[in-house]
Amino acid sequence: MLNVSRNNLFMGFFSRPARFFVMCICISLLICCLIALTPLSSESCQCGGTREALNIKDNPRGLGQRQVTFGKSFHRLAILVPFRDRFEELLQFIPHMNKFLSRQHINHKIYVLNQVDNYRFNRASLINVGFLKSQPESDYVAMHDVDLLPINQELSYRYPVKPGPFHIASPELHPRYHYATFVGGILLIRREEFLQVDGMSNKYWGWGLEDDEFYVRLKEAGLKVSRPVNISTGTDNSFLHIHDRVKRKRDMTKCFNQREITRRRDKETGLHNVEYTIDGEHEIVVDGASATILNIKLKCNRQLTPWCLCDSDKVVSKQTPESKVEKDSVIVPNVKKTVKTGKVK
Repeated sequence: MLNVSRNNLFMGFFSRPARFFVMCICISLLICCLIALTPLSSESCQCGGTREALNIKDNPRGLGQRQVTFGKSFHRLAILVPFRDRFEELLQFIPHMNKFLSRQHINHKIYVLNQVDNYRFNRASLINVGFLKSQPESDYVAMHDVDLLPINQELSYRYPVKPGPFHIASPELHPRYHYATFVGGILLIRREEFLQVDGMSNKYWGWGLEDDEFYVRLKEAGLKVSRPVNISTGTDNSFLHIHDRVKRKRDMTKCFNQREITRRRDKETGLHNVEYTIDGEHEIVVDGASATILNIKLKCNRQLTPWCLCDSDKVVSKQTPESKVEKDSVIVPNVKKTVKTGKVK
């Protein structure tokens, strides 16, 4: 009788309307918990500008930079590093970049694009090869010089929120080049945008001008280049530039009709017809930081670009110190540029 009375009391307290009300509350709480635990996709977070998911605070130590915290990145960045015979810089580059990008929670992989053929150095073609190799594993790339190391964490390597490339080594921050159409040094670009402009020209053997030609490709495609804003450092303390101009002289020799041809927009070559073979692929670890080394043998069509090798009797402009050379440029209408090494029209 005691048990029956208790059951009757229990059922009486929780009448049918009361049980329905309690059930609704429980279901509502369960739905709220599921929504709270569901992760947001990276595409749904439009955090604005080039400072996506950044939280910048004043540096209490007064070191001229601000403290920056980054949210986790769901994108995959391929660092493409054109390379030849610069082992000392590479030993510094790999651990530095791994540490720098890890602080920003960038999901990244470093590709060292090591040119092992006997032709003159071709930065643009190496980047094309690196893009093709990294494309299945990344959705954006950084075209990155091995001798330019970022030292201010306000310089974001995150996936560009706005359409168009993001030029980290902007003219306002680069230690050497300050003309308005400069896009060299470090440039982030989405995979689909690199495909849209057919990559870079394969005609630029030797030093210089390939990034100027790439700027014209971007402009013709309607892709606007954006750059860092409100950075607390400048040209002297945003990057560490470790290039030794005495030890590693630029290959600025011009031969055959190279000077004339490379001043024009290249409509013949690009990502679609870069010719190469991969001679080997290796993993390297430097101070706990890893990178993939691709030994690349480029191929040269000497009917199209005979200056991939400069024969002594075909040299029309001998190599001179960089500071004494007037820098050439791809011809861009209504654009005048000034560089520390000279003037370009």
